[in-house]
Amino acid sequence: MNDEQKHRVRSTFAKVERIPEIVGLVFYRRLFELDPTLRRLFRNNIQEQSRKLVSTLKMAVDCLEQPREVQAALQALGRRHIQYGVKEGHYVTVGAALLWTLEYTLSSEFDSSAQEAWLELYTWLANTMKEAASAAEKSFDTSRFAGNAG
Repeated sequence: MNDEQKHRVRSTFAKVERIPEIVGLVFYRRLFELDPTLRRLFRNNIQEQSRKLVSTLKMAVDCLEQPREVQAALQALGRRHIQYGVKEGHYVTVGAALLWTLEYTLSSEFDSSAQEAWLELYTWLANTMKEAASAAEKSFDTSRFAGNAG
């Protein structure tokens, strides 16, 4: 991300951060509209899940200058998502719901430059999580069969 994109993410997130539960609830409503089958993956209270969503975004925004500082946490999150039943294709739906939510809640402040910046950030977040999940799944698959040789 370039400096202007980082600035746009920070300035828009400052507004999101003031209304985390609203942003979260709007996000999950949109997510379940886009793919109703995802609702079954969320057994926890959606208000609590909303706080977790905004907390994860805050972690990423706080580390824009030092993305490696948050990389291990995102990788762990990606590996945990396997246990919840998250598939690679779900990340596309989540990204669409997130961008829609930001546009809906921020209105005119979420212009094309803000959208581009958030897309860049989300792509990095999602790719980091997906790569960790994929590596964990491959490791699991090969370890299951390692003892069956011979």
